Amino acid sequence: MFACPRTVRSGDFVRYHYVGTFPDGQKFDSSYDRDSTFNVFVGKGQLIAGMDQALVGMCVNERRFVKIPPKLAYGSEGVSGVIPPDSVLHFDVLLMDIWNSEDQVQVHTYFKPPSCPRTIQVSDFVRYHYNGTFLDGTLFDSSHNRMKTYDTYVGIGWLIPGMDKGLLGMCVGEKRIITIPPFLAYGEDGDGKDIPGQASLVFDVALLDLHNPKDGISVENKVVPENCERRSQSGDFLRYHYNGTLLDGTLFDSSYSRNRTFDTYIGQGYVIAGMDEGLLGVCIGEKRRIVVPPHLGYGEDGRGNIPGSAVLVFDIHVIDFHNPSDSISVTSHYKPPDCSVLSKKGDYLKYHYNASLLDGTLLDSTWNLGKTYNIVLGSGQVVLGMDMGLREMCVGEKRTVIIPPHLGYGEAGVDGEVPGSAVLVFDIELLELVAGLPEGYMFIWNDEVSSNLFEEIDKDGNGEVLLEEFSEYIHAQVASGKGKLAPGFDAEMIVKNMFTNQDRNADGKVTAEEFKLKDQEAKHDEL
Repeated sequence: MFACPRTVRSGDFVRYHYVGTFPDGQKFDSSYDRDSTFNVFVGKGQLIAGMDQALVGMCVNERRFVKIPPKLAYGSEGVSGVIPPDSVLHFDVLLMDIWNSEDQVQVHTYFKPPSCPRTIQVSDFVRYHYNGTFLDGTLFDSSHNRMKTYDTYVGIGWLIPGMDKGLLGMCVGEKRIITIPPFLAYGEDGDGKDIPGQASLVFDVALLDLHNPKDGISVENKVVPENCERRSQSGDFLRYHYNGTLLDGTLFDSSYSRNRTFDTYIGQGYVIAGMDEGLLGVCIGEKRRIVVPPHLGYGEDGRGNIPGSAVLVFDIHVIDFHNPSDSISVTSHYKPPDCSVLSKKGDYLKYHYNASLLDGTLLDSTWNLGKTYNIVLGSGQVVLGMDMGLREMCVGEKRTVIIPPHLGYGEAGVDGEVPGSAVLVFDIELLELVAGLPEGYMFIWNDEVSSNLFEEIDKDGNGEVLLEEFSEYIHAQVASGKGKLAPGFDAEMIVKNMFTNQDRNADGKVTAEEFKLKDQEAKHDEL
């Protein structure tokens, strides 16, 4: 059984095919031979009386065999050269279409999404797929076959009137069947190609996208951290993850799939206009949904797998952001009662730290390794931001140092360890501080320098000091407390460099004439 939502009534307009024969089977006429349906009003005297009666009550796609006596056909006169007088006529009728001049557009929604925040209004621009059929189910067109949506404005005359009306009120994701009588479609003439005149049309429509040229972006906050000390501004550099989808949920891109954040400046045209706007005012750790109309996205042409005129939906998670003008941020959480000796350039420091990203991802921890990190402050052994953050700190102090990437590991990061352009957070505890030497010195005397220094070093009195003699003497002075080497460096390397500086002719030995103290030099020396 086929569905029969409507039957022919007097006054309806019908389109049908037929084969007309006499009782002996001889054909006298056929619409099929003309490759065109017979189109006519029923019950208005445009048909022979028998056919007027026979069509009433028929359904579209119904086939009837009709036998009409002469008195309800062409009577005693017949039709000259075609139908003899007093002929009984047989018609094999297949009804293709039915409508009435009082008909309106019919809409049947067979799927509606649970959430419908917005529906089509006049002047909206829509993207939809459709199958177009006649009332008998014959397909005449399909956007699915072209694998491309139909994109158009609604309600401004770009569509046939019936479709303009039938699309109103639809939600994205909704599916509906729109039935349009011919006087709201292509009328008496059809479209001159696939749609015959006086044809009712049936469109099975799935709405994929909807926007208005006046739309701005829309922002929906999903997760906003309770502690939001700073919000992004134009000129900031952001690192964020995102899923990019069309309005129907089709995924077109994802930073998660690349296992790498998207990193960009905002408010300076590095991203599409809608994202430039939608990323303003975010907190670190915030999750929000940004809906971008096409005129603030990729426009009529689209890009890659983004169709033209597509509304874009970005679900973003802000990992961190900074401004190129940022310096480090230092927050001291604990200072011991005696915090008078503060770290300075040249000091040798031992400290513990936890290193993490702004979103809390742990990168490294000396506590986990069970040993301190040891550096000479100001010697370039750590990133510049850490060198700055360790200054003026006392033993026992605990502080958090936040380092922007231009004072950390920069755009490149550290492969496999620190992402590029990442803001770093160090939680630090200073455990030991050994005071360094004055700037420019790698060795100093704690006592008065002997007036016979060269002779004291030259134990064998041969007037020449070799590296072994020099090294033995310097280490003896350090051991007795009379001298001090710069802490945190290789002592043997310092001594060797000191000797090399004294060995002015590079012959492997120092003579009395070559030997000079630092205050006797125009340039740096080491004694």
